[in-house]
Amino acid sequence: MRVNIKKLRLGRKASFLILVTLSAAFLMPLIWMISTSLKIPGNVFLNPPQWIPDPVRFENYSKVFGRIPLFLFFKNTLIVAVLPIIGQLFSAPMVAYSVAKVPWKGGKYIFPLILATMMIPWQVTMIPMYSTWAAYGFVNTFVPLVLPNFFGVAYYIFLMRQFIKAIPDSLIEAARIDGSGEVRILYTIIYPLCRPVLTTVALLVFIAHWNDLNGPIIYLQDSSKYVLSIGLQTFLQDARQEWHLLMAAATMFTAPLIIAFFIGQKQFIQGITTTGFK
Repeated sequence: MRVNIKKLRLGRKASFLILVTLSAAFLMPLIWMISTSLKIPGNVFLNPPQWIPDPVRFENYSKVFGRIPLFLFFKNTLIVAVLPIIGQLFSAPMVAYSVAKVPWKGGKYIFPLILATMMIPWQVTMIPMYSTWAAYGFVNTFVPLVLPNFFGVAYYIFLMRQFIKAIPDSLIEAARIDGSGEVRILYTIIYPLCRPVLTTVALLVFIAHWNDLNGPIIYLQDSSKYVLSIGLQTFLQDARQEWHLLMAAATMFTAPLIIAFFIGQKQFIQGITTTGFK
């Protein structure tokens, strides 16, 4: 028995050591980016590398603000990153609930069709979608980047369905017996119980749209509508050798994603594990 306890403790210590090592390996690029963003140009490529900047140059960040309209890009990026969250949290639970818990014959046929859309590459639909939006006069607006999210995306519908299926049918049947309609059940029972997966969907949508470059670069033509991904790409071409400024811009681009994840990490991890992805 003692041998087994010793082996168990040794296994836990080994697992902890491996996790710490992997975490450090993944954190090194982020730490190096932040460190470089605070250096003077001459210290960027020192050998051996200088992990702690000396001297510390916070002026690098102010220089980035002077070179590109960062506040404007932040505002535009928030529009195309936050509004899709609202759209997905409105549409995905509704579709997922209808195919998971509402007793109608079409549910078992609709859901495979929804999943089938995940197999169509984005490159296949890119030109037809652009032609459609251009015909309606929505090119150079945020509409093509925001509106489709109010009709659901297969991946987020799938995540919601996996979670909703685990909700006991007896709870929903009791609400129906009490006279509640499907819409009331959705918003008063399903939504509160789905908080972990709703947080997961919100974070995934935010990260996807915050990092998106293809959509904005196709539909946005006016520089006043540029988002951070386009602004960072433009700045990369303008400041090719100014690595301290490039890292400062990249740090400001990445910071909201890190903050968003740390705010919702508990719900995010719970949502991922309860939908079958471990």
